[in-house]
Amino acid sequence: MTDTPGRTACRCVAHALCGCLRRPATLRLASGGKRHRASRPHRHAHRTRCRGAVLPIVLLISAMLLATSAAWFEASVAAARSAVNVRDYLEAFHAADSALSLCVRSVVAGTGIGALASPSVAREPAQWKVEATFEAAAATPVAQWPGALRAPQCMVEGWSLPARPDARAYLLTSRGFGMNKDSQVWLQMQLVIDGDRIERHWRRVAARPF
Repeated sequence: MTDTPGRTACRCVAHALCGCLRRPATLRLASGGKRHRASRPHRHAHRTRCRGAVLPIVLLISAMLLATSAAWFEASVAAARSAVNVRDYLEAFHAADSALSLCVRSVVAGTGIGALASPSVAREPAQWKVEATFEAAAATPVAQWPGALRAPQCMVEGWSLPARPDARAYLLTSRGFGMNKDSQVWLQMQLVIDGDRIERHWRRVAARPF
């Protein structure tokens, strides 16, 4: 069966990819012009060289696939951890925000939660920064929060304003938890009640006190 030009070209490209250029299978003698097939040892050496060239390429591709798979695995683990941290933060934030809202409602209504006394100074109360004081004075407006380690807490401190002696001022501090102790969110509100006028100033505590 004779080789067509297209078939011969394909075989040449295949041999070139593995690093072995195809040599003619037959040799023409200068004198008689007869063709003689290449010897078996030559063809065996040709195949050995091709197999030796393909093996490093296969190993390189395998190593690249393994490295890519490892990188994707690490990225998936990091994404999963980030998602868990975000979920914990949102749980703690909503718990603290709910406790703070309930405390504000109780203080405005004048029922339920008592306030710690504070001296008549221009500075705002800071007893919430002391762990023992906060744990002793904090109330739990919600008995249990779903998915949280502990129920959210809220502490109310009285605040005397020398410039506004008829007004009642309070500093409310709430703390919400996530699934573990380290996932905490602290929120505060400055509440001023002056007759029928109520002022609310909300803020988030960036660094927890303890």
